[in-house]
Amino acid sequence: MFYRYHDSPIGRLLLSGDTCGLQQVLMDIDDKPWLIVEQWRSAGDELDEVCRQLDEYFAGRRQRFELALAPQGTAFQHAVWQALLQIPFGQTSSYSALAAEIERPKAVRAVGAANGANPIAIIIPCHRVIGRDGSLTGYAGGLTRKALLLKLEGAQLPEQKLLGF
Repeated sequence: MFYRYHDSPIGRLLLSGDTCGLQQVLMDIDDKPWLIVEQWRSAGDELDEVCRQLDEYFAGRRQRFELALAPQGTAFQHAVWQALLQIPFGQTSSYSALAAEIERPKAVRAVGAANGANPIAIIIPCHRVIGRDGSLTGYAGGLTRKALLLKLEGAQLPEQKLLGF
């Protein structure tokens, strides 16, 4: 497994992956130290393409990532993460809509948990999931970052939902 840090407009990111693809994009969160496994190696050029595409996204020049992804999770989590990848740039969805999308309409809470367990933030766009009423709901990177990402993408949210962000 290779890893590297990458500075972004929303803070420092930890990227990790292997020859199968990108496994993690994690945000620096004060109370959660990153776990760097002893067997991991500092990346040479292995994660350069990830960094390039993230930089293009943050500069407003990329709306879709074209990377090999290899997130680790259950079959249910993978179904949710695949559904997240279908939410278009600049648009949002809700947990209930995602549950319906994966044909598990009663699994709204489980969809929320899978969304929260997404190991490849930004690229698998869990930030595009909001409350059914348009409110910004939980986000591992914090609601301020979620609002910044949605604003960067030009997502249409009720103005009162972005107050303070």
